[in-house]
Amino acid sequence: MSNPGTTKYRELTNTTVADYLSGQSSVAPHLGPNASEWKVSEIGDGNLNLVFIVQSNQGTVIVKQALPYIRARGPSSPLPLSRAFFEYEATTRHSERAPGTTPALYHFDKDQAIIVMEYLSPHIILRKGLVLGNQYSRLAESLGQYLARIHFRGSDLSMDSASKKMDAALFAGNHALCQISEKRIFTEPYYAADLNRWSSPQLDDVVQCIRQDEPLKAAVNELKDKFMSNSQTLLHGDFHSGSVMVTDHDVRVIDPEFAFYGPMGFDVGAIIGNLLIAYCSQAGHADTNDDRSEYSRWILTVIAELWSTYEVEFKNLWLSERTGELYPKNVFPQSNSKESLNSLSRYLTSILADSFGFAGAKMIRRIIGVSHVEDMTTIEDPDLRAACESRALSIARTLVLKRNSLSNVQEAIKIAEKSNSMSCEKSR
Repeated sequence: MSNPGTTKYRELTNTTVADYLSGQSSVAPHLGPNASEWKVSEIGDGNLNLVFIVQSNQGTVIVKQALPYIRARGPSSPLPLSRAFFEYEATTRHSERAPGTTPALYHFDKDQAIIVMEYLSPHIILRKGLVLGNQYSRLAESLGQYLARIHFRGSDLSMDSASKKMDAALFAGNHALCQISEKRIFTEPYYAADLNRWSSPQLDDVVQCIRQDEPLKAAVNELKDKFMSNSQTLLHGDFHSGSVMVTDHDVRVIDPEFAFYGPMGFDVGAIIGNLLIAYCSQAGHADTNDDRSEYSRWILTVIAELWSTYEVEFKNLWLSERTGELYPKNVFPQSNSKESLNSLSRYLTSILADSFGFAGAKMIRRIIGVSHVEDMTTIEDPDLRAACESRALSIARTLVLKRNSLSNVQEAIKIAEKSNSMSCEKSR
């Protein structure tokens, strides 16, 4: 789907998108032949890329182009265009492993770092829905199944050894984006990094507390070690509530440009951490007509059901699709034997422990690191916002430190329910 021999990279604009697309035969069926009637608008609101919506009487597409730098900071912060290639390759694999969970891809141009894909409508970004207080009946089930399927089918439990190793070597080329995660999630929040920021002076003491918290920093580096060295499966790599688009009947996953082979718990923890941030933010979005208490309970239900769905689907795949080099069927011919199921239980327990830790690490970086989320930033009252953020940081710290002693997701939910504010205690 790429264009071999394309001239050097050119950044798209509102006035050049239509001309570019009119030359792509793979796009014509979705927009029709009359480019002069297409309506183009730039809708990107992220940190990294250009995103355009192109509408015609026949249909609508999304055009995403990687920039050779971090968009939010400009040319002084270069970033490889190759991230578009990795996003395309990851989306292709994940759409095969979990059909119906990603936008359809119409066109890819490697030289121009352009992906043309399905326009999802009437979907909205999940994070915006959580801020608005919307409930989605299929959210937990869809996310749990998506994660279990891409994780299992991209791992040594399913793939032959050579294929998995070659694919892991391919995605090792996405090291620039992995390095962003290594710095932003596991390193910078714990010292006075230049790009760190937080919403109000009310958090100053909390930030200093975190920077002095030796047990927390040691635990975060244990998680960083797993992130950097455990290549369990092809991950989404940046699986937060801004990477999910929803209606009440459909859930799609977008933007896997951070994809790499890493620990399964990193994806699971990322979405759990973002849901916990949404949970902690609800008091800041309450009004006289709705105190958001019922909605807060719903968010915790989503977390519990997401993990239970993940467990059930992972077990189904363990029993029916274990065709890889790990726990092979010629060694464990009875998939439902006692020892096989015990091995599965230990495998899932390890994923869950990692998920708790990565959830906490992701929550911390979203509050005192460089990239914040509108769950918290849209709370207008600075005192109320700081209280919500402190509560999230307290939950995060406990999840990181107690990740290996929590036996199930309900224990983590109880921590969330009981937490009030950040503490400088060195142990709990």
